[in-house]
Amino acid sequence: MVPIRTLILAAAASTVLAGTALAEDDGKAGLPYSAGGLLAPCMEADNDARWGSYAETECEQYISGFVDALQLAGMTGRGHDICLPELNLPDEIRWAFMRYVNEDYDRRHLPAGAVLLDTLKAKFACSAQEASTGQ
Repeated sequence: MVPIRTLILAAAASTVLAGTALAEDDGKAGLPYSAGGLLAPCMEADNDARWGSYAETECEQYISGFVDALQLAGMTGRGHDICLPELNLPDEIRWAFMRYVNEDYDRRHLPAGAVLLDTLKAKFACSAQEASTGQ
């Protein structure tokens, strides 16, 4: 029997490895869900008074599921590359993701999972948090 952690890691790895193929759309035609596809509802959350709450839910639910998988697989926290914020987690990551994609807009063509993982490593690196708290 294969341990659940191995299955989760395999699923996450296949999502990230699929990132070698550029994806312009958001899952149509069999292409991976792109960072641009995720960026749209993340940004819409702040731009649309009427439908923004629905867009925010779509964006933050994707982020929450991704983060939950990383946490369940034991890939976050001290001794790892990613130390997640303690407060307002989905919103903090949403903002970091939007900034990260907009820093290099070509990232919007890559799979959302790969760019989200890169965002977490770049914006929530454990070494930076440990240095700022003196740990």
